[in-house]
Amino acid sequence: MSDGDFDTFLSCIQSPALLDVAQQWSKARGKKRMPSWTNLPSSELSSYARMLWGFAYDPKTGDFTGRLAGKRLRPWIGENFFGGRLQDLHSPANYGGAQQLLTKTVTTPAALRTSGCLFRVDGFAVGGERIVLPLAEDGEVGDGVLGASAYTPPPLLGTVEMVYDKVEWYAI
Repeated sequence: MSDGDFDTFLSCIQSPALLDVAQQWSKARGKKRMPSWTNLPSSELSSYARMLWGFAYDPKTGDFTGRLAGKRLRPWIGENFFGGRLQDLHSPANYGGAQQLLTKTVTTPAALRTSGCLFRVDGFAVGGERIVLPLAEDGEVGDGVLGASAYTPPPLLGTVEMVYDKVEWYAI
């Protein structure tokens, strides 16, 4: 299941911005297993706001609802992201994969890193790196995810197909 521990996760991150986000997440959790939304240092993360995204998770229903969306994502996600359900925000083709990865991140809990092709826009492959980290109000039971994606924006907007080229899991 695991490609390593959290220190290995940090050493594998290629993007300096994503590495800083992961380090801020780790600092925010202190001695807890996971930080909460309110533990996250907004002042330190604000310079990465364009690449951040996040969902609240309801452990009773398994539903994810939009909580945070950076500027890079807004052209595709629209105005209904905040409070919107994951299944309503993604196309049916994208929903299953996203639900599965986010659920595993929050329920295991584990840190996730994907790299290579992140998505295709009307057939145009967009490469980069993405991380997903679990959040927990009580520090133990996952109730959200913080994600960040580093990529060069594609030259066009269109139908987005999520791709999970290289998927790595790390124990936290």
